[in-house]
Amino acid sequence: MIEKHWRSVTPRAVCDYFWDEVSKYDSPEEVPPVIYTSKYYLVSIYRDGLFVVCSLRDESAPLLAIEFMHRVVDVFKDYFGGVDEMSIKDNFSTCYQLLEEMMDNGYPLTTEPNALKAMIMPSTVMGKMQSALSGRSTAVADDLAEGMISSMPWRKAGVKYAQNEIYLDVIEEVDATLDKMGQTISSEVTGMVQANSRLSGVPDLTLTFVDPTVIDDCSFHPCVRYTRFEQDKVVSFVPPDGPFELMRYRVSNTTKVVPPIYCQSQILYDPAQDSQGRVSCTVGVKHSSSLVTQNKGKGAVAIEDIVVTLPFPKAIKTAMLTATVGTVVYDEHTKVATWTIGSLSSQTKSPQLSGKVVLGSGARIEESPPVSLAWKVPVASISGIAVASLTLSNETYKPYKGVRTITRSGRFQVRSS
Repeated sequence: MIEKHWRSVTPRAVCDYFWDEVSKYDSPEEVPPVIYTSKYYLVSIYRDGLFVVCSLRDESAPLLAIEFMHRVVDVFKDYFGGVDEMSIKDNFSTCYQLLEEMMDNGYPLTTEPNALKAMIMPSTVMGKMQSALSGRSTAVADDLAEGMISSMPWRKAGVKYAQNEIYLDVIEEVDATLDKMGQTISSEVTGMVQANSRLSGVPDLTLTFVDPTVIDDCSFHPCVRYTRFEQDKVVSFVPPDGPFELMRYRVSNTTKVVPPIYCQSQILYDPAQDSQGRVSCTVGVKHSSSLVTQNKGKGAVAIEDIVVTLPFPKAIKTAMLTATVGTVVYDEHTKVATWTIGSLSSQTKSPQLSGKVVLGSGARIEESPPVSLAWKVPVASISGIAVASLTLSNETYKPYKGVRTITRSGRFQVRSS
């Protein structure tokens, strides 16, 4: 859809080679991030249904290219409200202007949204009309942004708000593989702290956690004073204006992680009728999970946005499925059933899916692929991490502070055999 070259021009034949490699895998998520050709290293990420590919002629740090591409997608989301085919096509000129400022001769230059917005204004309907009438772009500022010559390029100068407030979202993702009995085979918990700052002046904030020992392998926004965290285990920073990701971390001990949800599914084939089989799937709340036990006495624990993805073997010709709760849709082309449950309480009956499958003529029974689950538990932390305090200095006002925690699924799979 869009391409940008620095130093030298990469032939488009590289894209054909990349798509040939992608076609070798069952899902886009399985494509390796680095693919080697005879002349190039192809580094790629997959975000929101789109591939972003970086071609390198010489050996370079792959994480640098991966992080830069993620930052490009984040900036496009900030500017256009989302990243898809239509948003990119409608904002071609802005995309090229952003890429020009974000990288200079192959080196990352300006990647902070606040600094970029001071130079390249986000497109509006009025701005597009003025550009069409005048024949020139009104999106690029004539003067150099103040953040380019400031010691804090991530923050705009002269920020003022009538009501000062800051919000923090502590989001944890559970990547896990479970066996068919619901026992955890492997698991990992990663977290992030998303912030939305609407504070006047130059506020200096200090964030402390109740038990910072569970945090490991941290990565921070450039505004964080890393030395202070190494010494005192507190996050000290001057925030950018608007939404930003403050930090990412990995939970140090995940050996006892018990997910809040279980899923039992199986396909039973009728020996009397080789061409048919029966499908059953049950989803329920796991009461031994820490997400359930830590909320006892606060009412029923609600698990939200539950979606079960059941891929069927290629030998299946079709499937007729029904569910006691939610809706189920079967895709004949991909052989995948998507069961959207919605919310599930710890006090409600476990929803069930049932039906039958029809095998193709002469088809052989294959091993059933693992079932994937997506879910979210609001106001809960599977690691137990909690914010102890958020203090402000260098300003006289008292801002409103909002903190919430969310635990959700990452790559969450249940083996069906």
